[in-house]
Amino acid sequence: MALWPPLNSGMLVRTGHTVLTWGITLVLFLHDTELRQWEEQGELLLPLTFLLLVLSSLLLYLAVSLMDPGYVTTQPQPQGEPKEEQTAMVPQAIPLRRCRHCLVLQPLRARHCRDCRRCVRRYDHHCPWMENCVGERNHPLFVAYLALQLVVLLWGLCLAWSGLQFFQPWGLWLRSTGLLFTTFLLLSFFALVVGLLLASHLYLVARNTTTWEFISSHRIAYLRQRTSNPFDRGPTRNLAHFFCGWPSGPWETLWAEEEEEGSSQVV
Repeated sequence: MALWPPLNSGMLVRTGHTVLTWGITLVLFLHDTELRQWEEQGELLLPLTFLLLVLSSLLLYLAVSLMDPGYVTTQPQPQGEPKEEQTAMVPQAIPLRRCRHCLVLQPLRARHCRDCRRCVRRYDHHCPWMENCVGERNHPLFVAYLALQLVVLLWGLCLAWSGLQFFQPWGLWLRSTGLLFTTFLLLSFFALVVGLLLASHLYLVARNTTTWEFISSHRIAYLRQRTSNPFDRGPTRNLAHFFCGWPSGPWETLWAEEEEEGSSQVV
């Protein structure tokens, strides 16, 4: 009998993220950067603030990575037809779909994730760096994590640059600051990736669409026959609903309202 449970990909990814985060932070503190200069001068407010931001970003990462993204928990029915109370709450123009993998009735905007082996409400995408889906429940926290992580990366980038003093001979310079220069390159790459991710997600949120819907709208039954996004209510209302849950309501209702508006315009 094994004393330790087998390591899964989620544990490896989260451990790698944690080790990399604290490793980069340690490099910034050990080299002759502004962090070290502040410590030597007894100015501890900014170093402590930086540490607090790093810790907050790490905890937010773990929260998004470990939480339920909004799994569909409806149990499959023994009969082929859905229950009357389920169909009564959904406009008849929208047929309920039964997932062919986990056999649950999928609400609108839900999708089955093959990595998680579950259906996720308002599915956005499966994030390999989180080793978790981004869905209805954790999508706002995911965007907040990207924003906080970008602040930490940009600050770390400035700190790493403050410790890079270029001089010759290059061999001596590389031995003395090679690790800090590598950290600078890593921070530059991560900041670029996180910045692009944050900008793209804010754009999609402002349009009330998901990554999956944006990329695969031509393959999605409730979108491919539409010329516009049926869930879009303007950037202000979309952002208010995403971050604050206002105005609330099922997606089926918004879809049906858009359907009725389109029919009335045709008439």
